[in-house]
Amino acid sequence: MRAPIGNFETATPVPDCLDELTAPVADAVRNWRAGIPADRVLYVDTDPRWADTAVFLEHYGSDLTERSANCVVVAGKRGGETTLAACLVLSTTRVDVNGVVRRQLGSRKASFAPMETATGETGMEYGGITPIGLPADWPLLVDAAVVDLPYVLVGSGRRRGKLLVPGKVFAELPGAVVLEGLGV
Repeated sequence: MRAPIGNFETATPVPDCLDELTAPVADAVRNWRAGIPADRVLYVDTDPRWADTAVFLEHYGSDLTERSANCVVVAGKRGGETTLAACLVLSTTRVDVNGVVRRQLGSRKASFAPMETATGETGMEYGGITPIGLPADWPLLVDAAVVDLPYVLVGSGRRRGKLLVPGKVFAELPGAVVLEGLGV
């Protein structure tokens, strides 16, 4: 099948390629609950050697600049308690950690979670963390601009491969909260 965005040789519905995904992402696909069918989410194989943004865009299509999103893990702290959450913003923006995230989590302080925490808690590879398959009790903060896109390129849980996801899916994932101004 042809990918709806980018220059990828093939795009495969995720239910047909569960072996390409990390365990938490594959489990989320198996237990899919979003209103949009799981087979509308597509897996595309990518070469990890081309992971650098400039090289990636040169190889897979400059149209992806405005159609890709980054998922990062943040830690909010208040009174000795730490709350982990994921944030999804367009790749042309950065997460407003000290403003929107801190207020949404009710934290006194918020920061990006250490790599070991992000990978250990999600079961995903660094640089490939995706909103699909996150721990069920985590808040998923999604910038409204991501939800508005017909398809969004995000990580697949691994450094190799990406997911092409209809933007509206992110608003339906467990713990999702759509926020204006999360990406600045």
